[in-house]
Amino acid sequence: MSDLDKKRAQMATGAGFIAALDQSGGSTPKALGLYGVDASVFDTEDEMFAEIQKMRERIILAPDFDQSKVIGAILFERTLAEQIKGKTVADYLWDDCGVVPFLKIDKGLEDIADDCQVMKPMPGLEDVLASAAQGGVFGTKERSVIHAANAAGIEAVVAQQFDVARVVIAAGLVPIVEPEVNINSDSKAEAEVILKEALMAHVGRLNADQNVMLKLTIPEMPGLYDELADHPRVMRVVALSGGYSTDEACARLSENSKMIASFSRALTEGLQRDMADADFDAALGQNIGKIYQASVA
Repeated sequence: MSDLDKKRAQMATGAGFIAALDQSGGSTPKALGLYGVDASVFDTEDEMFAEIQKMRERIILAPDFDQSKVIGAILFERTLAEQIKGKTVADYLWDDCGVVPFLKIDKGLEDIADDCQVMKPMPGLEDVLASAAQGGVFGTKERSVIHAANAAGIEAVVAQQFDVARVVIAAGLVPIVEPEVNINSDSKAEAEVILKEALMAHVGRLNADQNVMLKLTIPEMPGLYDELADHPRVMRVVALSGGYSTDEACARLSENSKMIASFSRALTEGLQRDMADADFDAALGQNIGKIYQASVA
C-alpha cells in the first residue's frame, strides 16, 4: 500500500482524533498567553511565531503524540518550512509519529454579513497547494464562521467552502470544510439545522471522485450530522472544540458517535511553557487520553 493510500485509510477509518496545531497570526497571541508566554517576550512577528513553533514541537515530541491516539494534525503554513530533528514537520509527523499532516490555507475572515463571515481571498492558492502536496501534506483546512441562523449567510459560507474544496481536490489533496457555528450564538441549534441541509445539498453535487472532510461545531442535537458522516462523498466528520473546555467538549463529543475530535484549545488546555518536561507530558497525555476516548465513544 502506498503512503497516500495509508493516509487515506487512516483518515477514513482510523481510531483517534486530529490535533489542530494551526494557530495563525490572529490566534497565536492568545494561544501563547494561555501557554504562559506574555506578549512582552517577543517584539516581532517572527519572534512570536518562533515561540509558537517551540510549543508545537514540544507537543509533537511528547510520548503520547502518535498514531495510537492522534491520527492527523493540522499545521499553519509557516510550519511547513520548520524542522524537527532534521526533518520537515510534515515528514516528521508521518515518518516518526504516524500522524497524517494537513495544512490550514485560509487567510482569515471577512467582516460579518448576513450574520456570517466568509473567508478572505487566498491569492496564490494553487501554488500553495502544489507545494503542500509535494511536501507530503494530505489535505487542507479552511474556516468560515456562522454567528446566527441566517439562511442566506449560511448558504454563502457553504457555497464558498465548496468552491475552495474543488480547487483543493484538483490539486490532489483532501479538503476539510470548516463552517464553524459560534458556540455563543443565541440561535446555535437553528443555525446547525440550516447548515446541515446546506451541506447535504453541496455534498450531493460532488462527483464520484471528489471527497471532502467536514469540521463542524459539536451540535446541540446529538447525531445531527450522522447523515453527513454516512454520505459516500464525506471521508470523515470531525468536531471543533470552539471554546468549550476540554471536559465539556469531550462530553458533548461523546454523544456524537460518528464524529471525532479536531481540537486546538481543548488539546492544549493547562499546558504551560515553564512546566518541567515530565509534568508537561503528563498534562498533555491526560488531554490526549480524554479526547481520544470521546472520539472513539
